[in-house]
Amino acid sequence: MRTDRTAGAPVSGGDREEPALHPAPGPAEDAHAAPTDVVEISALAETPWQSGVGIVAPYDFALDRELWRWAPDDVSLYVTRLPFVPVPVTVDQAAALSDGDDVARATRDLLAPEPLVVGYACASGSFVHGAEGRRRLHQSILDAGAPAAVTTSGAAIQALEALSVRRIAVVTPYVDSVTDRLLEYLAEHGVETASSVGLGLLGHIWRTTYAEVVQAVRDADRPDAEAVFISCTNVLTYDIIAPLERTLGKPVIAANQVTMWAALQAMGRRPVAHGQHLVDATAERTAA
Repeated sequence: MRTDRTAGAPVSGGDREEPALHPAPGPAEDAHAAPTDVVEISALAETPWQSGVGIVAPYDFALDRELWRWAPDDVSLYVTRLPFVPVPVTVDQAAALSDGDDVARATRDLLAPEPLVVGYACASGSFVHGAEGRRRLHQSILDAGAPAAVTTSGAAIQALEALSVRRIAVVTPYVDSVTDRLLEYLAEHGVETASSVGLGLLGHIWRTTYAEVVQAVRDADRPDAEAVFISCTNVLTYDIIAPLERTLGKPVIAANQVTMWAALQAMGRRPVAHGQHLVDATAERTAA
């Protein structure tokens, strides 16, 4: 139950002669010359060094493909999942996903390919116990051996601070009890909520369509909201962030976006994005 609140062509025939893969040199060709493809390969730069981001995700996370869209070509994502918890998307689930021992164990599972940063990609799991719970989660990742750590909810605050935003509209897929925990977490950081819309989902959040998210954002937006935050890493947002920003005339930030933005910033890198205000504005500031 949704809650709105204000504060190439085919070839036919079997007799076609197949071209030789390595045709013999003609009279004017040097039989000892290197094949063209070998010359082209040797002219390439050496294999680029591949850096990595480790991702600790909830067991039901279904949007690996979306995280990759923000990743530069020379950055790999190493994704692992937390243990299954047989409960719906409630405060109880969020609390289970924030278990420090489970997060530390998942972090250690990611360290073999040597990521430069490990991101905890779950919004509710990182805000359910407030600012102090988020700090404990962050420290659990570092204590497990990660060279740097980010969490989705920590990244959201970092993004709002980077944009100098203090009053926002909030969109979540959650039931009210989970959304309330988010609003309390934001308030702890001095972020006011102008309005909130919760879709009231207890599962299968990844099935939420772009159209449903866009409508929820439009319903949540208020003139006094300086930005909109779309919570939950299981909500698809990549393709709608920039169009929504153009329509609303204000920044729109989303859980997966801020997670990848903060992780890549920790590596000194910029996300791949097209017209997304958070990415463009912070890149310009860094360049200046």
